Amino acid sequence: ATAGRLLPPGERLRDKAFEYCQRLIEQSNRRPLKKEDGDLQKACLIEAVTIMDIICKQDSSYVCRAVSFLKVLHSRICGDATYARALLPIAQFFLNHSKLAAVDSDAIYKHLLTDIPAQLFHNPSLAFEFVQFCKDNSQLLTDSSSIFRQSFPNLFKFLAWNSPPLISEFVDLLPFLLDPGTTIEIFHLLLDLPCLTAALDIQQSTGITGNGTAALSWPEVDFSPLCQLCQHSKALWGIGKGNWEQTFNSHFSFAHSLVPLRQLLGSLAGSPRVVQCAESVPVLLELFFRVVAEFADESLINQLVVLLLQRSDQLYEIPAFKEDVVLGSQLAMLCRLRPALVVELSTEILEFSGAVSNIQSKEAIFTHMVWAIGEYLSVSYDKRCTVEQITRFFETLEAVLFEITQLRPQASTPSCAPRAISVLMATLTKLAARSQDLIPRVSMFLSKMRTFVQSPAVTSVYCEEDLEEILIRATELMNLLKMPSVAQFVFTPPVASTQFQRDVNDSLPLALRMVTQLLEPAPGSMPV
Repeated sequence: ATAGRLLPPGERLRDKAFEYCQRLIEQSNRRPLKKEDGDLQKACLIEAVTIMDIICKQDSSYVCRAVSFLKVLHSRICGDATYARALLPIAQFFLNHSKLAAVDSDAIYKHLLTDIPAQLFHNPSLAFEFVQFCKDNSQLLTDSSSIFRQSFPNLFKFLAWNSPPLISEFVDLLPFLLDPGTTIEIFHLLLDLPCLTAALDIQQSTGITGNGTAALSWPEVDFSPLCQLCQHSKALWGIGKGNWEQTFNSHFSFAHSLVPLRQLLGSLAGSPRVVQCAESVPVLLELFFRVVAEFADESLINQLVVLLLQRSDQLYEIPAFKEDVVLGSQLAMLCRLRPALVVELSTEILEFSGAVSNIQSKEAIFTHMVWAIGEYLSVSYDKRCTVEQITRFFETLEAVLFEITQLRPQASTPSCAPRAISVLMATLTKLAARSQDLIPRVSMFLSKMRTFVQSPAVTSVYCEEDLEEILIRATELMNLLKMPSVAQFVFTPPVASTQFQRDVNDSLPLALRMVTQLLEPAPGSMPV
């Protein structure tokens, strides 16, 4: 009764339910006699907090009473890992009501997002509930606190240990974790996710301590880089602050020795858990670049391109993983977004594309990079593009193509993908069409390709179809260069802005064949 009258039924039910939940929560600190009693006690605690949250949604007058009560509860149970699941409804309550109550809940979010994943990533049921909680509250967490985005290294520990069951949740979660301040570090983390799985596996099996020593016997191994990887729990680069590369290198000794770390983890490359984690990476990488493309500025795109060139062969030694992580298409996408990067990153791109070793170790991304040079190194895309720059790129790629096609006695022919040879020829032709003093040099080179493809040393390495394709492309390009004005039009189109211009770009192989037919008509045919 209130003021001499009974409350309406709905209000009375809420009032009694709230009091009953308080009583249950107060009694939850009693020591259980049996383990089953303890499990029931925790389940009742979770249910009581959830009901209090529902009551406060229905009637905001209960919020202030509940806030002070639940803060005391959080302080009591936050140090006990067995109560981890109960922290989720408490955090949910504060996400829903802390703004109304005007209380700072960062300490609650910080403990939840930092300590719990680091300690209990191996608990599958908690992992699912935790990630589901983050997914369901992504916008609230992002708006309420910067801690959510900064804690993404810890959240990925759940995925590293529990994929593929959590992959669909992370597909929904990843866009909320990405922003200009977290992009670079998340990129590294995605590429090294199988390494993290292996590191967590070793941590679990050996009991690595904070100083990098192992509780169980292990051959003479320095575990400190491994320990750093496992304990990495929050973003290293504050949003908009400092230089990420310097910060990352100063915190992680393995940043300068990625290969030794992967060698340390090499014995686990075939582990089912590691392999399953590796299978989730390509899906997340594709999503990563799709999301980043929506907000990345010039500086961020340039950083990503440089990292793609560096990291394309720095992957965990899982054959299927290295085949599935195709970074070349991502490079092409970034170049389409910002063609000017070919000029701005000319030093890094020349260094990368001028190394013959990259054709074999990084063939996919090398081919896409060379294609991008031919496509975007043009004044049509960037007014800063000069004849001197075109010549510098031409001479670098000319030397590479010469090296891989040069027939020398008593020397083995470098083996590289036929596609790389074709793309190199096409790019040299495009550059020559934009700086016509280079046409005689590339024409002479193309004319020698017949000798190359007919050499016994070459025919023993490549199949007949590949050699025929190389020769056809060399002939088509050489014929096109016989008409410099046509070559300039075909290879230096204006930035595509009409359907006609897009069609010209899309049908370039057809254009090459038409020119060849004009210059070399079939026997008995009449010129058109």
